[in-house]
Amino acid sequence: MILRRRVWFPLGIATLLLFLYYSWTSQYVYHLAGSSSTSQEPKFDAKVIEDEDYFWRKLPTHYPVQDMKPLPTGKPRALPKIQKVFGKESEKDAAIRKERQEAVKNAFVRCWDSYKAKAFMSDELTPIGGKAKNTFGGWGATLVDSLDTLWIMSLRDEFEEAVTAAVDIDFEHSSLKMVNAFETTIRYLGGFLSAYDLSGDQRLLRKAREVGDMLYKAFDTPNRMPLTRWDFNHAVKGGKQVAPTAALVAEVGSLCMEFTRLSVVTGDPKWFDATERIREVFEEQQRKTQLPGMWPIMINTKDKQFNLDNTFSLGAMADSTYEYLPKMYALMGGLLPSYQTMYEESMKTALKHILFRPMVPGAADILISGTVHTQEKDGKMTLDFEHDGQHLVCFAGGMLAIGGKLFGKAEHLEAARKLVDGCIWTYKAMPLGIMPETFIMTPCKSDTECEWDESLWKQSVLRQAAERDLTDMARADEIISHLRLPQGFTHIPDSRYILRPEAIESVFIMYRVTGRQDLLESAWTMFEAIQKNTRTSLANAALDDVTVDSDPPKIDSMESFWMGETLKYFYLIFSEPDLISLDEWVFNTEAHPFKRLNP
Repeated sequence: MILRRRVWFPLGIATLLLFLYYSWTSQYVYHLAGSSSTSQEPKFDAKVIEDEDYFWRKLPTHYPVQDMKPLPTGKPRALPKIQKVFGKESEKDAAIRKERQEAVKNAFVRCWDSYKAKAFMSDELTPIGGKAKNTFGGWGATLVDSLDTLWIMSLRDEFEEAVTAAVDIDFEHSSLKMVNAFETTIRYLGGFLSAYDLSGDQRLLRKAREVGDMLYKAFDTPNRMPLTRWDFNHAVKGGKQVAPTAALVAEVGSLCMEFTRLSVVTGDPKWFDATERIREVFEEQQRKTQLPGMWPIMINTKDKQFNLDNTFSLGAMADSTYEYLPKMYALMGGLLPSYQTMYEESMKTALKHILFRPMVPGAADILISGTVHTQEKDGKMTLDFEHDGQHLVCFAGGMLAIGGKLFGKAEHLEAARKLVDGCIWTYKAMPLGIMPETFIMTPCKSDTECEWDESLWKQSVLRQAAERDLTDMARADEIISHLRLPQGFTHIPDSRYILRPEAIESVFIMYRVTGRQDLLESAWTMFEAIQKNTRTSLANAALDDVTVDSDPPKIDSMESFWMGETLKYFYLIFSEPDLISLDEWVFNTEAHPFKRLNP
């Protein structure tokens, strides 16, 4: 009898706790009822979803949607696994990993405490002067960007304090006349949605819906294409709007994850409808550009023409358009197959024309993502390749790793490996161990013929410097010394490091995909270099020049992505692999994880 009580009493308590847990969380479960629709049947508090008295809902709609596109229905597919199955780690490895994870957490807490003490509710803290700065509307960008990081790092008291403060953010007013709809989407809408997905706190969903209602107004144009650089004051007054004739492709093509997730969570299809219309235009225009398969950096959304610009890249101003293609497929459980088609079509072109192998000492088998300009000569389209690299485009390795796993593309996984290794190599090549914003390199003769040739490198340095005599090696040495060029680099146009996350982002994803232990060491080396050189008395500051040997000059800037992205990815690579598993979550371009639809 005593033995039975010992067994059944804990079992009864456990059953009760499970019942209470599922009763509480049931309102957040995505019911795939009947035909397994992706819409929800949740129980929301008053005004979380429906609030017709909210300012942005009361403004007149000049160009209402006539045929609302519904969310896709059907049961999410069982997609191929992205993450490697990790075995049990040794006690020694676990101790090292946890020590490193704690070091990252301490770096975050230090920055958070300084932000809270000196710039709380403002967009950014100046990490040297200790002042508040508003660069993204005055809506607390660092606060909102950090919400999910606080949760992931188990800083529950700080999270609760931050959520309580975020509730009071007023999206009816802005510190900016022109609001960047893309940046607002990825930071604020993405930040609130992710924190809600993680915590289930309905206060966060209400804020996400408020941001969504505000941003939805940017789509009130004759053709329902959005204004990406949005006249906020004009919109507040209820003025009419027209989509621009010139917009950055990333700022138009990178709204779909956040808008779709908001529709799935709320059951309101209007946000999905807004970005699905964009997707249809992108799909229709994909083969009509000057480099078929890819979209140029500048597009005309007013007339829906994408064939006017001649510059193509996976880098700045285009990046997340491509990043979101496989991620949207994963987010919606494969229920939007067009995203797979568009991804595969774009990467077919990118792998052929955008990536190049640089000539470097040791003939490292790496890739860099460059830029292509199209040009018509004698009635034929020719390609002018720019062998440049960017810190920002380091995201591409992670994108190709995800796409390669989801769609069974071995060549994408191989390109992903070489791109990630290329970013790691670039970090190691610089004297501080930190990659610059942009750089130019010498390409190999071919992908297979890539032996290091110092004289050829110096000739490239001279050519890049517009020198006439390409045989003047003494002059080449002068330029190399003056510009502090490591071997392999011919120019470094922007030598800053602004606390960017893209390199560690792809290192993290590649580690989760492959389990390569060397990636953990590379990540730690990167973290130590960044901490050593960017640390201030308050937090961490951007660097003005990473080509110096020591004591780099600092910039009094710490963008919100430092705490929202960079430190989050450093923390996650040293976490247990099931913390934010890539098979259950998908990150937006601001590192905010959204819950995937799974069977």
